[in-house]
Amino acid sequence: MGFALLGSIVVLTLFFWSNLGQQQEQHTPIPNTDEFFIFDFFQKMGAMNSSSFSHVYNFSSPFCSSQIVFCDANQEHVVGLNARNLGLSGSIPDNTIGKLTKLQSLDLSNNQIVNLPDDFWSLGSLKTLNLSNNKISMNLPSNIGNFGSLEILDLSVNNFFGCFPESISSLISLQVLNLNRNGFESTVPLGIVSCKSLISLDLSSNGFNGSLPDGFGSSFPKLKSLNLAGNAMRGSVVEIFRESLEVVDLSSNHIEGHISHVNFSSLVYLDLSDNEISGDFFSNLSETHNLKHLNLAKNRFSKQFFLKIDKIPSLEYLNLSGTNLIGRIGDQISMLDHLKTLDLSSNHLTGKIPDFNSTTLRNLDLSFNNLTGEIPISLLKKLPWMERFNFSYNNLTLCDSQFSRQTLDSAFIGSSSSCPIAANPNIINTKTHTHKGLELALVLTVSLIFLLGALLFCAFGCRKKPQMWAMKQDSQKEEQVISGPFSFQTDSTTWVADVKVANLVPVVIFEKPLLNFTFSDLLSATSNFDRGTLLAEGRFGPVYRGFLPGGIHVAVKVLVHGSTMTDQEAARELEYLGRIKHPNLVPLTGYCLAGEKRIAIYDYMENGNLHNLLHDLPLGIQTAEDWRFDTWEAEPDESNSISNSNSNGIQQVGSGDLLATWRFRHKIALGTARALAFLHHGCSPPIIHRDVKASSVYLDLNLEPRLSDFGLAKIFGNDLEDEMARGSHGYVPPEFLNQDSSSTHVITPKSDVYGFGVILLELITGKKPVKDEYPDENQLQDSNLVSWVRGLVRKNCGFLAIDPKIHNTGIEAQMVEALKIGYLCTADLPTKRPSMQQVVGLLKDLEPVVNQ
Repeated sequence: MGFALLGSIVVLTLFFWSNLGQQQEQHTPIPNTDEFFIFDFFQKMGAMNSSSFSHVYNFSSPFCSSQIVFCDANQEHVVGLNARNLGLSGSIPDNTIGKLTKLQSLDLSNNQIVNLPDDFWSLGSLKTLNLSNNKISMNLPSNIGNFGSLEILDLSVNNFFGCFPESISSLISLQVLNLNRNGFESTVPLGIVSCKSLISLDLSSNGFNGSLPDGFGSSFPKLKSLNLAGNAMRGSVVEIFRESLEVVDLSSNHIEGHISHVNFSSLVYLDLSDNEISGDFFSNLSETHNLKHLNLAKNRFSKQFFLKIDKIPSLEYLNLSGTNLIGRIGDQISMLDHLKTLDLSSNHLTGKIPDFNSTTLRNLDLSFNNLTGEIPISLLKKLPWMERFNFSYNNLTLCDSQFSRQTLDSAFIGSSSSCPIAANPNIINTKTHTHKGLELALVLTVSLIFLLGALLFCAFGCRKKPQMWAMKQDSQKEEQVISGPFSFQTDSTTWVADVKVANLVPVVIFEKPLLNFTFSDLLSATSNFDRGTLLAEGRFGPVYRGFLPGGIHVAVKVLVHGSTMTDQEAARELEYLGRIKHPNLVPLTGYCLAGEKRIAIYDYMENGNLHNLLHDLPLGIQTAEDWRFDTWEAEPDESNSISNSNSNGIQQVGSGDLLATWRFRHKIALGTARALAFLHHGCSPPIIHRDVKASSVYLDLNLEPRLSDFGLAKIFGNDLEDEMARGSHGYVPPEFLNQDSSSTHVITPKSDVYGFGVILLELITGKKPVKDEYPDENQLQDSNLVSWVRGLVRKNCGFLAIDPKIHNTGIEAQMVEALKIGYLCTADLPTKRPSMQQVVGLLKDLEPVVNQ
């Protein structure tokens, strides 16, 4: 009996194993079928190890029944594959996806794919292709034109680079094109005008430049959404606006022209911020009944009165910051019942703040205007329920006591607290407790008397024993001996030691207001302002490199000269500078008021300053004094052939590869000119830099020129004019050098123009402003760069001054014209120098091209 039972078990076991083997053999993919190609694709891309993959794909079931595979009616060919977020990584191998000849829809988004196979472009039946949110790094080939049936193409958030191919003209059925957040550059391809079925076009956050192709505006009769934000587009865009458009984002470009007579009748979303648009606002707002989002901030509009916006009942977001508004805020603003965000900061608005009846308002910024009077009580009562508000830098009266000291110091800077008793409910309530109030006043008076006595005793006692106090300071084991440059050798008598409680001195970071940084964090970030973290020793003070908590890479500038400003005035000025944003300015990230010192915190510029790059070091080479890179694991090659990247992944370019080209030097000159033009003509009041020189021009991670140290002169101290006359040899205008002791000269924007002119001559000649070799037949002993070049230009021999390194990289006539621009900028008389706005126009007209 026992043997019979055992035999039955053995037989049953063999039967099930045999049956299971048959099932597995039955579902083994047949070679050269769509199922085989799909299985091979997932296996080679590492999907088998993904937990999310097992939930959507069952190898024991027919593959057409999977959640991610869609087959034709015969269950034979794959027509759709949705492999979104399945942990795919690496390069897509050949003979996998590219073999799915009937494939119409492919979604590989949200993976870690880095490259596409050669046979990928044979998928001629594709109608939808989504490769977004991967790490694909390649130059998009012209084979993209093979997708003639494509209707949706999403390549966003990848690392595609180079020019977008002209073969896009073959995609005549394309309805959606999304290239957001890639590295495409050059101009928008002319072939795109053939895609007349486009409904949505997103080219934002790339490097597209130049003007839009001819006929762009009239090529897309069905276009509803257009996003070109975050590029370097130029020219006018008036022609793009058509009745079908509903969403338009052209922010953060270099778009010019007027928009006063543009048709916006169908728009729901419009963002034209951070451009160079001039003239008046459009006058036909009454036609924009559907508009919900309007952003015109940071342009160059003419001065004009507040817009009549009562005809836009649906408006939810309105940003007119920095648009040259004058006059009063119209009462019609209260008629916008759906308004959630209103930003009217950095204008010239006057008068009182109107009542805001909207119950939906969550963000309000009226800072940096000339508003007067009391902030309405009805508005103050709404503020605790708002996400953000700012009334700073006006002439307002605040009549409320419900706000914390931190809020008063950040959102009501400059507001006075003076209101009638009847308007303050807290004061009214105290009347019912008169006797308690008298008792409290008596207690406070007595306490103050004792406190004053104690302070006087301490003051006289400390004055009698200064040496004893110093000895106590030195005896503290917690006190660190901090090293630094100049007089910043830190002991008990220097400025760092004067900051007694470092962890109570706040550091303000504008973009991260919720991070509670203190002076202690600055000490840690800069190794206690050690010389090892010293980047430069500029006119305004030493600059240190540092990493704040959270990996925020910063450059910390300590203003060494004293300032007559109070802490509140200095904070107000630094807050103002922090709001000044331009693609060619080094952003002021934050600040710290530590004792008597004002500390400015900037974004770190990875590629150093122009002086070092142009005169001292090839770009990418590091010496013991070079501060641009943190570490260097291998000694650099001394030849001009330099690797593309160092161990830190920071891109390097040999001097013979990039800096020694006319195109790149023109780019630096134009970017620097734009920065100064913005300071002179785009800020109110205008900001005069006062120390324009090559070492003030930095190059960021993307090798874009950025001007630093703007606006610091006001905080710097009282003797800046004397400093101007003494320093930055080679850049000081002649009106400061030639004045006698009894004369004075007012610093104007033309002083900056002269300094820029010297930089321009440096870029073209490759020579330093002073103490360089200036070939001259007269062998003048006191010759300098300006006098040498101006002499050659006057003789029509400017070509002799061109740097041999760039001589064959562009058209010589353009370089000579640029020398003439430098000649104009360095005129002896300030009145004969052009404005920086004019200089920008002259440089833009050159448009350098590379010789073939």
